Amino acid sequence: MKYFEDFVSEGIIKKTSINKSKAKFLIEETERTSRSLFKRIEALGIDDDNANSITKDCYDIIMELIRATLQLSGYSSSGAYAHEAEISFLRKLKFSESEIVFINDLRINRNGITYYGKILNKDDAERIVSFTKKTYPKLKKLVIEKI
Repeated sequence: MKYFEDFVSEGIIKKTSINKSKAKFLIEETERTSRSLFKRIEALGIDDDNANSITKDCYDIIMELIRATLQLSGYSSSGAYAHEAEISFLRKLKFSESEIVFINDLRINRNGITYYGKILNKDDAERIVSFTKKTYPKLKKLVIEKI
């Protein structure tokens, strides 16, 4: 994965004014999505039938927190490779390369589900949920500290 500065120089990431209201909305949205997701998991569990929808929700939770952090840092992204560019910002937040690789693999899986008909299984979803449970509070704390 390229570095954040590479995406800035390519114009995929742009310097903008800090947008606290958008960041706050994204935080609130991740809170709603995560509450809903974990209620569903508690009620229904994780199985092959819901693995894809759970994966997409986990992806949305993580990416919206990354976007909130970008907004609070005065950046926005758009165009091809925008999601990859957003993930690369995690290096600036001192995430480990293994965490960044996992989130990028999550991006690839989510794109596979959304655009190519990829089917994930229960084991995949359980691994992704476990990672999300660990990463969500870490990312949320970083966002809240910037507000």
